[in-house]
Amino acid sequence: MKNPSGQPPRRPATTSAQRSANMVSTQDFVRGVATEMRRVTWPTREEWIAATALTIALVVGVGIFTYACDLLFGFVFGWLTGGSR
Repeated sequence: MKNPSGQPPRRPATTSAQRSANMVSTQDFVRGVATEMRRVTWPTREEWIAATALTIALVVGVGIFTYACDLLFGFVFGWLTGGSR
């Protein structure tokens, strides 16, 4: 939102202490992320492949099921209303 002079509003000036505190908290956050990433148990290549294959199979299965339901409901509603698809 612009002020009456047409300029965007100015952000309040930050002090050196605020910038320093922000830098310290950012560094702490990055260190925490790095520590947590070392604790992660990463899946093996075989686990990745199995999970990917399962995901693809489920997506295809749900797609086929949705298509079959669409055909079935289309047939039923067409039959009920006497119309054609």
